[in-house]
Amino acid sequence: MKRKPVGKIIVNILVILLCCVWLVPVYMVIVNAFKSRAELYENIFAFPKHFTLEYFQGALKKMDFLMAFKNSIIVTVIAVGIIVLLSAMTAWMFVRSNNKLSKFLYGLLILTMLIPFQTIMMPLMQEMNQFGKFFGIPFKDSLGGLIFMYVGFGAGMGVFLFHGFIKSSVPVSLEEAAIIDGCNTWQLFWRIVFPILKSITVTVIILDVIWIWNDYLLPSLTLTSIKNKTIPLAMSLFFGQYTIEWNMAMAALTFTIIPVIIFYLLCQKHIIKGVAAGAVKG
Repeated sequence: MKRKPVGKIIVNILVILLCCVWLVPVYMVIVNAFKSRAELYENIFAFPKHFTLEYFQGALKKMDFLMAFKNSIIVTVIAVGIIVLLSAMTAWMFVRSNNKLSKFLYGLLILTMLIPFQTIMMPLMQEMNQFGKFFGIPFKDSLGGLIFMYVGFGAGMGVFLFHGFIKSSVPVSLEEAAIIDGCNTWQLFWRIVFPILKSITVTVIILDVIWIWNDYLLPSLTLTSIKNKTIPLAMSLFFGQYTIEWNMAMAALTFTIIPVIIFYLLCQKHIIKGVAAGAVKG
């Protein structure tokens, strides 16, 4: 029986140690969700003396978790769906057109990824309010307005990833054969091109789901009423001006991260494949 090289064993040990370091925050969140505030301040790393679901129940009630969860699901699913569809179609047309206008528009979209949101957030909100008043559409305190802005901010990265994948992994000869067989442009995209984009589509979905689901800043600027609050906004109820209910916040945070973790575990096998393929050519 061959022994493993010492170097490989050391690397494995280092990887395990790094994994433990990365898992410490998750451990702290879950363990402290079962503690009272006094017990939490005593030792944040210790196991709770008595396991109870009291703080989970209190957190669900205080933040109206079901309402916030529903709002987050609506915003995330619709925004991600629109981003994926529009980005895939736009990237495909940019790659296949390959003219000066397409290159200019593609470069313009990529440039939007370099602009920090914090530098434009106040002018953006003013413009969106004016836009809503002009067309009679309530963008302020509206899930629809929030979705609209997410689509705009997510388009650049989506087009960038799809563009690289299509350029390197979707052969033109396949599309030409489909056209010879009688496919029009619409059929060509949905029946031939889009199914090939499965891995990069899952990658874009995962990245956007994690971003939109956990985002606090944009919803805090857009949504004001309690009925429209997403989960990150509902979480802010535990952080008051003078007191912070850490145990209930940890319980709420546990409920918040579970859907994303499950979704990520189901789709993780597509991430590396999609990103690697999309990064071959830009």
